[in-house]
Amino acid sequence: MKKITVYCGSKKGNSNQYEAAAKALGQEMVKRDLELVYGAGRVGLMGVIADEMLAGGKEVLGIIPQKLVDREVAHRGCTELIIVETMRDRKWLMAERGDGFIAMPGGIGTLEELFEIMTLNQLHYIQKPLALYNVNGYYNQLLGFLSHAKQEGFLYPEQEELLIVSDDPAKLLDKMAEYQARRPADW
Repeated sequence: MKKITVYCGSKKGNSNQYEAAAKALGQEMVKRDLELVYGAGRVGLMGVIADEMLAGGKEVLGIIPQKLVDREVAHRGCTELIIVETMRDRKWLMAERGDGFIAMPGGIGTLEELFEIMTLNQLHYIQKPLALYNVNGYYNQLLGFLSHAKQEGFLYPEQEELLIVSDDPAKLLDKMAEYQARRPADW
């Protein structure tokens, strides 16, 4: 695992804990000589983690649609900035380029990316570790919903089991490094 795709908010959230956690994750990634793949934003938690990685001298690959470049949210300091046509192009390239995925706190876009990677792993289009950085219990209610979906028979048990969850960036990255792909579930 060399490149981590991080999904996170284009806002910083209402608590300073989220920004501090983004910095802590960036510092842990720098310490482990990891590279960042992300949505190329200069704003919100996206900008925070990118700045932390760049300050540590690490590679930062940003992938962003032209429409967002036009809105002036692109981080021009990325080591490599790839401008694509659509959000779909962005998401696929981010999935392809990363060796593992972390969803930090974020909004609808972060949730969409999280569920897309869960789906791609389930269908074995990819087999890469996926983690929730559960800062301040941000994802507790989502984890409760996933458990409910499993109990109701709409989620394969291994999908919930393969989702790595921690509020500690070191533990999160350790668990991701230990990830073992599994065979697809029977339909």
